[in-house]
Amino acid sequence: MGTADSTGEAERLAALLSTLKERSGLSYGALGKRLHLSASTLHRYCNGDAVPADFAPLNRFARLCRATPEELVEVHRRWILADAAREQRGKGAGGAAGGAAPTADPGTPADPPDADDTPKSPDTPDTQETQETPDSPSAPRPRPRRRLILAATAGVIAVAATAALLVGRLVDDGAGAGAGQAAGAARGPVASPEAAESPSPSPSGSESGKPSASPSPSGTPGASPGSTADGKPAAPAPTGVPFHASVRAHAWENQCSQRYLVDREPDAVRPPPVEQDAPAWVAAMGAVSADEQVVEVTLQGKGSETVVLQALHVRVVRTGEPLPWTDYGTGVGCGGGVALRTFDVDLDQGSPAARAAEGQRPFPYKISESDPEMFRVTAHTGGRDVSWYLEVEWSSGERQGVFRVDDRGRPFRTSASAGRPAYDYPPGASEWSEHQPG
Repeated sequence: MGTADSTGEAERLAALLSTLKERSGLSYGALGKRLHLSASTLHRYCNGDAVPADFAPLNRFARLCRATPEELVEVHRRWILADAAREQRGKGAGGAAGGAAPTADPGTPADPPDADDTPKSPDTPDTQETQETPDSPSAPRPRPRRRLILAATAGVIAVAATAALLVGRLVDDGAGAGAGQAAGAARGPVASPEAAESPSPSPSGSESGKPSASPSPSGTPGASPGSTADGKPAAPAPTGVPFHASVRAHAWENQCSQRYLVDREPDAVRPPPVEQDAPAWVAAMGAVSADEQVVEVTLQGKGSETVVLQALHVRVVRTGEPLPWTDYGTGVGCGGGVALRTFDVDLDQGSPAARAAEGQRPFPYKISESDPEMFRVTAHTGGRDVSWYLEVEWSSGERQGVFRVDDRGRPFRTSASAGRPAYDYPPGASEWSEHQPG
């Protein structure tokens, strides 16, 4: 993706943000104060000069500007494309510089030292570039250590090449069925740990993606594995999950909407976080979502292939009595927000299902690199403690699989809070206070 595409995606995002800002009637300073961002940062977002690395600031910005549910989805979609275009532009800049890694990349290895480990100044001539004569008193002495290292290196390379040749002959000659099978297994595709993938049966009943070895009508043997009928190398069959996934396990309706259960007294609980810091706060406090949990799942295709998302399922891992912990709110006095519930899950049902909310189109969906989808799932319980996760059925061409959506390898967990002591953290306060029902 070129620079023009990168700039265009950022400009399209900025145009929508600017429209929302102007419609709200609020200044950059007023918005920044409520969002805990500087006015100059918001101005750069709305001008297209910058794209935030995380969606949370734009999510809060759009909600504060009273965006409709459709506008919230569109902001998220444009941010995904702008962020992806920015990354592609960075990769392109690296390639234009001869493939060198960016300077800021901490994983870039340092240049290897000289073979003799002796630092040289720019004025020190290299041994191999100096014309030496036996009669010249100023001729630099040869460096036998470098020559020994180079000779030893050449010897190691020769031994390795010989060993590889012998191993290849043993495998080709069928020396040991176990050895041949092991080598073949090591070269085979490895199943993705993120999803189960299974090939669809081909019309002939053989596994799709494997070359056919049956003879052709003329009697000529079919193409050998790894090549086409005309002898040209065949393109490798795609493997793995054909899309990128981004999961926000703690998305909020607004700053005041979310409550958590924590097994601690108020003086041992940190002040409530802002939305983008919720995962770290939850992990530190050992918190569990109270009554309701909102999960945002963004799926974006890889490359040019189109992926069909067939269905969204809810899987319950464990259910039990509600946690006897204390209920803590993330804020008070925020006012009403825009409720965006694309899919609703009632965890109190015997077999919970993800049901499309009013006005939301049910599955299936199609995604590609240029057309991602964001699904917002709101799960709730009124009397249970439930551990659960989601599964997305997908297909692409002759491939199909199931992708698990969870909280970084762990199930989501939501527990009812009815009858539990509750606390809030009012604006400007320095400690938790008992919740006052409003």
